[in-house]
Amino acid sequence: MLTTEQIAFYEEHGYLHIPQMFTPAEMDELERDLDYLMDAWAQTEMGWTGPWRLALMDAETERKSKLTALHDLQLYAASWLRAVTNAKLTGAMTDLLGEDVELHHTTLHAKPPETGRPFPLHQDNAFYEHTDNRYVDVLVHLDDTRHENGEIRFLAGSHKLGYLPHITQTADGPCTPHLDTAEYRLEDSVAVPAKRGDVVCFNILCVHGSYINQTKNVRRMVRCGYRDPANAQLSGQSMGRPGIMVSGRRLRDSAAQPLVAEQT
Repeated sequence: MLTTEQIAFYEEHGYLHIPQMFTPAEMDELERDLDYLMDAWAQTEMGWTGPWRLALMDAETERKSKLTALHDLQLYAASWLRAVTNAKLTGAMTDLLGEDVELHHTTLHAKPPETGRPFPLHQDNAFYEHTDNRYVDVLVHLDDTRHENGEIRFLAGSHKLGYLPHITQTADGPCTPHLDTAEYRLEDSVAVPAKRGDVVCFNILCVHGSYINQTKNVRRMVRCGYRDPANAQLSGQSMGRPGIMVSGRRLRDSAAQPLVAEQT
């Protein structure tokens, strides 16, 4: 699926923009179902906590800032199950991860109009920690992105730094993991705007974030996480839950037990 140049870019920079992963017809179906899921199932809340909020927003904007989110869209709509198992997408994942690829989770991130919440720079490994970096996050773009609505941004090559210490505690108590905004600044990151139907892939250790949505329209993305099934999870989102194999096989070591639907 990917060219040698694309794979080399991902390995060097930690991210990759792949245009036109999904056709306009596929996007129409995904958008129709996403609109329903946002109305019927998603939750709009304050979202991430921490001192970064006033570093990236003035007090009035911070008070109004929200995020609309929903996990595991493939459990709610067949179109999204087809999307996460799309042959072009899973082919790209095998190019980056190898023949054996497991879907770990999906998550909707929709920034509401005008005060859609920014994200401080962070690594996704802080939210679902894994043994190594054989894990690729994929952002499916439902809308064209640019600076005004908060396109994804990266610190190029930061995946080579390994897992960085995140701020998780303040004087007021626990907060959402994020990197120090004085040391890791959004203005130092590389903007990666993309079109509807494009995907942007990035390594679980690649530092990234986004600015606030200043426009009058919602900005919608769905993150799909793929990993080598041998990359053991240590903590966080979807811990202990097996995902579907989208390519290859789940290899078994001598200590592994058959998968069960319920955790004990």
